[in-house]
Amino acid sequence: MPKDGKPTRERLLETAERLVQRNGFAATSVDAILAESNSSKGAFFHHFASKRALASALVERYVDADLNMLRAGLDAAEAEADPVAKVLAFLGFYEEWSGDLTAESSCLYIAVISERDLLDDETATQLERAILGWRTAVADLLRKAYAARGLIDAPDPDDLADQLFVIFEGSYLVCRALGSPEPMRKQLRVFRQLVESLLTDRR
Repeated sequence: MPKDGKPTRERLLETAERLVQRNGFAATSVDAILAESNSSKGAFFHHFASKRALASALVERYVDADLNMLRAGLDAAEAEADPVAKVLAFLGFYEEWSGDLTAESSCLYIAVISERDLLDDETATQLERAILGWRTAVADLLRKAYAARGLIDAPDPDDLADQLFVIFEGSYLVCRALGSPEPMRKQLRVFRQLVESLLTDRR
């Protein structure tokens, strides 16, 4: 194992994320994380000064992964030259991605936001980084599509971009409640269809 101990730290984070998404942060003990990750208490506190420090690391790691998923969608749409086709390819990427979800899929943002004591300035800044990252990128795609179609009375691109973020988060809740990944796919499909209608059926 490398001297920097990254495999151990990553294993702890992966295990903690899975347990927090399943049980919530307060109900996830350090002992449970250690047992499931086959790690020692000494290893845990070598990497994290406290459970709260673990929470901050989890959120930062999750936001990084979330923004990587955003970039994957942007990359998938890059081949399209037409701005409208680019928006639809971007949305289609996530509709297809949703097919890989399971009924147990969840989102760390929900687990964090539901526990007020985790919402310190550092965590709030990380959450804002995710929200603004998605808003900026998606709204940019929409503005270019609006310009290509000459739309001047369409919904505000920032608001429409935020709606996509809300669909992701809300669909996770519905998927867990109903024990099925289908609601995510259906909601993303409806959003894509509405955007497609907005951009192509204007008269």
